[in-house]
Amino acid sequence: MASHPNPLPRKAPHLNPLDETTSHSTRLQTTAAKSLVIPPAGEEANVKGNLQSSGEEANESLRELCINQPLAGLKIVVTRPREQAARLTQDIGRFGGRALLFPLLEIAPAADQTALHMQLSRIAQFDLAIFISPNAVHYGMAAIRAAGDLPPALRIATVGQGSAKALRELGVANIIAPTENFDSEGLLALPELQNITGWRVLIFRGDGGRELLGNTLKARGAIVEYAACYRRNKPQLDVTALLNDAPDAITATSSEALDHLWQMLDGNARAVLHNMPLFVPHKRIAELAHQQGWRQVLLTGAGDDGLLSGLVIWAKQSIENRGQRPGTNPPGDPI
Repeated sequence: MASHPNPLPRKAPHLNPLDETTSHSTRLQTTAAKSLVIPPAGEEANVKGNLQSSGEEANESLRELCINQPLAGLKIVVTRPREQAARLTQDIGRFGGRALLFPLLEIAPAADQTALHMQLSRIAQFDLAIFISPNAVHYGMAAIRAAGDLPPALRIATVGQGSAKALRELGVANIIAPTENFDSEGLLALPELQNITGWRVLIFRGDGGRELLGNTLKARGAIVEYAACYRRNKPQLDVTALLNDAPDAITATSSEALDHLWQMLDGNARAVLHNMPLFVPHKRIAELAHQQGWRQVLLTGAGDDGLLSGLVIWAKQSIENRGQRPGTNPPGDPI
């Protein structure tokens, strides 16, 4: 299909799935990368670091570590929606661990398809389309192509590289996307989105969500509409069965999912899980986790690669520091 123009020339993207920077953190380090442990507020820590490596170097390091099965004997909870959990689940298995699938959100097409189709009938009137997530790409592009296709002059942007990758797989080129800080703030900082007075912007997203992106674009003079192309449902899950599986660590990839998990837990379950290592790929999720009372919050790089690297580093350093597998420490004794 035809390429879509960018309004300004950009540097070639440097894809680094392991980039994440934060403050108030303690540093864990291996030759593969660095993983950040964020202590609860009030603890003395103010180390600024990052989990960095070139994508190629990180992937090579992960391949080498895979041979040694660093996650052997560990049970890791994967809370991604079922349709998006396959890769992380498989990678945990490749590294010797056992993935416990516990999908905290279900993704489905938007309930109001008529409103979406009416918006898409006017898509040629827009200057910029922004896809918030891979789900927005999946459901948004399906609706767009059912109605026709992307107009050749329409600029395309995404919040993260996962969404950009999903678009490229669908044949979309020249995508505006941050190469670090994979969130609304990162996208808003790009030069392509500074001088947008009078632009008509269509933001593909789920039902609800953060308003920062749209509000900031409006403040810069853009006319913004939201296209709700999918919805997130919160299933009721068997927490008792999860606890009976005796997991060693949990991964959480969205604040909404983590909040849903916390609301499902009774006092006893919270007492058990709040001591468990919680791996998150974004500082906003880490902040929520600390507000909820989680004691071991580990901030990793973005995406499945970042989560997997963080898990491997944690497992290896736990053995080095304690001479034993993680998960064998008494409750309340953080690594």
